[in-house]
Amino acid sequence: MKKLIQFELRKLCAARLTQAAFLTLLLLSALLGFSTYQNMYAFDGNSREGTGRAAVEIDQSIAENYGGLLTDEKVRRMMEAFQPTQDLHGMHAAYLYQNALQSALFCNFSDSNGNWNGLSVSDVFGTEEIQIGYTYGWLKTSQNMVKLLILSSFAAAMITAPIFSGEYEGVDQIILTSRYGKTKCSTAKVIAGSFTALFLTTVVSAVNLIYAFVLYGSSGLGCSILFAPADFSEAYIPFNLTCGTLLQYQILLAFTGTLGITGITFALSAVCKNPMLSLAASAAVYFFPVMLPVPETSPLFKFLTLLPIYHAQFVSLMSIGQCSGSVLYAQLAVPAALLLMGAGIFISRRVFAKHQVS
Repeated sequence: MKKLIQFELRKLCAARLTQAAFLTLLLLSALLGFSTYQNMYAFDGNSREGTGRAAVEIDQSIAENYGGLLTDEKVRRMMEAFQPTQDLHGMHAAYLYQNALQSALFCNFSDSNGNWNGLSVSDVFGTEEIQIGYTYGWLKTSQNMVKLLILSSFAAAMITAPIFSGEYEGVDQIILTSRYGKTKCSTAKVIAGSFTALFLTTVVSAVNLIYAFVLYGSSGLGCSILFAPADFSEAYIPFNLTCGTLLQYQILLAFTGTLGITGITFALSAVCKNPMLSLAASAAVYFFPVMLPVPETSPLFKFLTLLPIYHAQFVSLMSIGQCSGSVLYAQLAVPAALLLMGAGIFISRRVFAKHQVS
């Protein structure tokens, strides 16, 4: 069995498609992370202004001055420090960006002119305790990872699409079956395909997290995502999570999404007699849910978010709400992924067994 798994792994790793997928995702991770870092901008409201590394240092310096638990007194101090000095020309102050902390402040506590809107911390966040600090770099990393993990899941489908369908035109599998048995051969393919797909997700996640740690440090991982710049104030996760917890959920859902689409691809690879056909079918199944005109208020949308592409996209799945008390709805992605994987393994083994004995 061990030799069979090694044989299937070598076939997958030697495939140009697999090598191209790994290299492309690593290159995109580096380019996207570098581009985000270089485009950072910050102005402290007095004399320091910069982009790239300088911007990150300015933002982190400001965060050190005001970091910790968000209080009403701290809000008033920050509102005084970041009072706009320029003419906004009718633009609401919530859309003014000088630095990450100022943007988060104005999104929650500013009127249209940049003055305090009279709201207290409890008025805005209720009973939640909001830890503030430099979160912008990590939130940008999470945003970038959405794109990369969607591509990573699709790449997993590309890699595993030929795993069964690629055997229909050859005799290698029949020879191996006669020696090891059809059950062992199918199992080896499933193990090798699953390992390669999950390893790809692991590499993409690890590379981006390490890169972000080098660029932004770890200080913001314990801070709330709710007190965030305008880019994230409305369209991201509505719960009081720390950046670290957010990334844990995101990576968990990346793995469940990979498991789900890999299971689907196993089934389609066994059913289709051609690798390109199985890839096209897998891609259609993967991307089709986001093309459906289903509003987020529809009960059907909650079902759609349990499909693999929404695991990688993760924002919609995390934003739906809570069920069963304190259990996030997103946690249902785990049994959903296992169900898809289990069904994929069952179908692929049954269908491919007919080819093995024919």
